[in-house]
Amino acid sequence: MREIVLDTETTGFEPSEGDRLVEIGGVELLNHMPTGRTYHQYINPERDMPEEAFNIHGLSEEFLRPMPKFVEVAQAFVDFVGGAQLVIHNAAFDMKFLNFELERAGFPKLNVKVVDTLAIARRRFPGSPASLDALCRRFAIDNSARTLHGALLDSEILAEVYLELMGGRQPDLVLASSGGSRNSGPADTGWRARPRPNPLPSRLTADEAAAHAAFVEKLGDAAIWKRYEG
Repeated sequence: MREIVLDTETTGFEPSEGDRLVEIGGVELLNHMPTGRTYHQYINPERDMPEEAFNIHGLSEEFLRPMPKFVEVAQAFVDFVGGAQLVIHNAAFDMKFLNFELERAGFPKLNVKVVDTLAIARRRFPGSPASLDALCRRFAIDNSARTLHGALLDSEILAEVYLELMGGRQPDLVLASSGGSRNSGPADTGWRARPRPNPLPSRLTADEAAAHAAFVEKLGDAAIWKRYEG
């Protein structure tokens, strides 16, 4: 299963009121394991940067001015997503902006399944804080580098949070490749069961049989299978 853990930064809260995307970050997971493949793009919003938004992500109008406009990177973004399931914290917010920008650039809206980690966290921990920082504290995930919001860093942190919300990583259950490295791709269909190094004995020894008979005798009528013996 291919998933993209995604985050965005914007100039505000409402694209219908003129707010725009300024950054997209994404981390690819395959079968709940990071592949090392990421997507990251700064975007020229073609407008000023409100002070409130700048205080959140630190992306100034001057910094973003030479960056490509969304229409110039839309195809690369759509190609990266493909048909993958998206994993987003407070998904309604990011999807609202992504679909607005895609339609504005002449592309169809994203038609993929979306998992909202905020909703998952609220179901698992009702009444507890469910922000990304709060979930990092809960799962002891290091987010010390997160002094400002950044789409790629936040998506990398969210990927760790998502795996914890789904039950935590289980490295011992992941089949390793023949070289001993962790398999980050599809399940290894070449795996085969191997013979035991020391085969199980085909029958009990005399001592073991005697000990078993003595144990069963002590059970008396509690040994239910005696009722069916001929």
